Amino acid sequence: MRIDLAGRTAVVTGSSQGIGLAVATGLAGAGARAVLTGRSRDRLDAAAETLRGTVPDADVITVACDLATEQGAAELHEAVPAADILINNLGIFGSRPAMDITDEEWRTYFDTNVLSAVRLIRLYLPGMTGRGWGRVQNIASDSAIVVPLEMIHYGMSKTALLSVSRGFAKEAAGTGVTVNSVIAGPTHTGGIEKFVHELVGADLPWDEAQREFMRLHRPQSLLQRLIEPEEIANLVVYLASPQASATTGAAVRVDGGYIDSIVP
Repeated sequence: MRIDLAGRTAVVTGSSQGIGLAVATGLAGAGARAVLTGRSRDRLDAAAETLRGTVPDADVITVACDLATEQGAAELHEAVPAADILINNLGIFGSRPAMDITDEEWRTYFDTNVLSAVRLIRLYLPGMTGRGWGRVQNIASDSAIVVPLEMIHYGMSKTALLSVSRGFAKEAAGTGVTVNSVIAGPTHTGGIEKFVHELVGADLPWDEAQREFMRLHRPQSLLQRLIEPEEIANLVVYLASPQASATTGAAVRVDGGYIDSIVP
């Protein structure tokens, strides 16, 4: 399958590393203009250099802003007034005993993981529907469905994203714009390495720590390993393509079989 996104502008939030950078790289490889976002200018510059190392002729721009705030969303929209593809990947996670999660932490997770996506959809969706083509994807998680005891505030935010996606898909009905969630399973990123070591022991070598984490904390995984960011990106790029024109309002899984269900 040849995916051609030439002439399309793709905004990918939280794209200075991990899944976001892999997604932006995949979209750039298909010909899209990639817009990288994050709070750190230095990390964004490094990410853009990494992307160009993989896709030498890539059209890449960076926008440093805090998308957990209304001001940050406005700054991004001012810098990039129109987008054909919006990938809401920005998110935070961390372990916390359920009874210790404070009101402020609940608000922070909702603002960062949910409202950041809602704001950008409100800003970019009208242009997409007006042009008769667009792709919106919200990067959710297996934790949206299998809520982990050690981070129910994170699970809550990802469950909310499923509703946001379905609702805005209805708003875009019949316009040529699709809105979907991507349910990512346990993925190998820098952030997850720290998280894994927190749960199974900081002194274990990475390969052993990963095996222990999957055995003790994610035993449902049929893949029995962490997913690589590029594997998430492959699905995202497909859903952003013209070939995925009939997929909308869906929660599409790339979870390594983690969720024990035969339907999405």
